[in-house]
Amino acid sequence: MSRLRVRHVTGYHYGGKVTQSYNEARMLPVSGDGQFVLASNLEISPISSSHGYVDYWGTRVNSFEILTPHEELSLTATSLVEVQRATHPAPGLSWADLAPAARASVDTVEQLQQTRLTEPADEVREIAKAVAADLEPCEAARAVCREIHERVVYMAGVTGVQSTAQEAWAHGRGVCQDIAHIAIGALRSIGIPARYVSGYLHPDPSFPLGTPVTGESHAWVEWFCGSWHGFDPTNDLEIGERHVLVGRGRDYTDVAPLRGIYAGPFGSRLFVEVEITREV
Repeated sequence: MSRLRVRHVTGYHYGGKVTQSYNEARMLPVSGDGQFVLASNLEISPISSSHGYVDYWGTRVNSFEILTPHEELSLTATSLVEVQRATHPAPGLSWADLAPAARASVDTVEQLQQTRLTEPADEVREIAKAVAADLEPCEAARAVCREIHERVVYMAGVTGVQSTAQEAWAHGRGVCQDIAHIAIGALRSIGIPARYVSGYLHPDPSFPLGTPVTGESHAWVEWFCGSWHGFDPTNDLEIGERHVLVGRGRDYTDVAPLRGIYAGPFGSRLFVEVEITREV
């Protein structure tokens, strides 16, 4: 068991005063699936009232508007979460049993369809098919994710938030969002339901207790092979007690930490800072 305190600061610097903005934030974790939220809070500047709800995918959302002129929008999300992951039940379903099981539930059917961001390159489809050929679905999914990890180099600055899996594959480089999209597209292409997960990752298990460390917003995948199982293809890592889950969806667009619109003739620049402290 671990106890992680997460501080996530994000927002926009505008090129001048904008008159109003309308926004949604998905930055606070939920209890369940091996984690329990002890405390969480979202501060918005300029001060604004917000409406909180849980969206279709089970993610906590804060919706708010700012109707006074402002040159910066800043959000600070703080959370204290206990994490204790259960082991993945075994064995999983066979290929013959997986197909009808995947069609039997909305949760899985919706995670079989490709999106603009996850549609895989033909080469990725062939790789996934070859890797999975002699394996049952659970083992095949893990092997496919590990193959993607080996073939795509983590590198910031090559792609953007709107980059597709095909674009990132062509570069052979990308960030966790891109690697998750490639892996999800590969899994869906062989009939395994897969979904995008957003959250946080404590980067160093050896870091001293009580000492803040620069963390990161992170993305990983979950696949269904009788039950849902999470895996971090960016780090070739089972989801464990360093991962804090915030939201799930079909791809990044369902779980973007902050998105909205504003009125004004100026451009905007996003800023992000994540700090994680392991307390237990």
